[in-house]
Amino acid sequence: MSRLGLAARLALCALFFALVVGPHLLSLRFGRGRLAAHIPVHFHRLFLRLFAVRVEQSGLPPGAGEPALVLSNHVSWLDIVVLGALRPLSFVAKSEIAGWPLIGTCARLQRTVFIERAKRAATASVNATVGQRLADGDLIVLFAEGTTGDGLRLLPFRSSLVGAARAALAAEEGGLERIRLQPLALAYTRRNGIPLTRLERPEIAWYGDMELAPHLGLFATRGPIDVQVIWGEPIAFEAGTDRKVATALAEASVRRALKEALAGRPLPPLATPGRAPYEEADVSAPGIAAV
Repeated sequence: MSRLGLAARLALCALFFALVVGPHLLSLRFGRGRLAAHIPVHFHRLFLRLFAVRVEQSGLPPGAGEPALVLSNHVSWLDIVVLGALRPLSFVAKSEIAGWPLIGTCARLQRTVFIERAKRAATASVNATVGQRLADGDLIVLFAEGTTGDGLRLLPFRSSLVGAARAALAAEEGGLERIRLQPLALAYTRRNGIPLTRLERPEIAWYGDMELAPHLGLFATRGPIDVQVIWGEPIAFEAGTDRKVATALAEASVRRALKEALAGRPLPPLATPGRAPYEEADVSAPGIAAV
């Protein structure tokens, strides 16, 4: 992509943002956020189209309007655009992002829940906030590793913020009998139609102490990207559910899906959203952690 082409694409994104930010803010304030929930979806889809990021879904996603706490691996800032283009949803993110130029503004417009990781007391507050949002019917994405990786390996999932699922059961308004805990794997598999090599991973994955500007240059100029979004089998989280066991089940599901996608194995078709095969699931006993 030439510099002129890159500038034109960024200008289109900026124009779209300028046109919709006013209605978005008005919807958040006066319209119960219904319009505001869908505006980010269109913005993310425009970005993906302009920068040739091709997304393929498989597995069993939540149904439209079904609340769920999504536990996903985390590879790059691009994860937010990929997932944000699928449906209305929000994220849980570290508080530092709120102060980042432009990115922080976009995160707030998407109703991101920010957490100060250095403060232990912040976890309880965030869990209560996310729990009420789930009880209100929101779809919330939690990058359960707590940081980004190279897209090849999965770090252990942290179970502390999964407590938000329990908070959704005890919410003051609209408390639920159960909440859908949804494993999700993101696998960046190809560039220019060719399987990604380990050396090409830094063109997409953003982790460690990588500088952002050179990384963005590589992302924008090296050609189309293919990403797999694999929705795992949902886990029913109820009053008696063991939080750590449920988190371990979700981690195992994401690890398995990531391995299969990177190996090029056939993935399950995208199932009808909302099917609930977890009606009889029991994750109350520690012995169920292994799958």
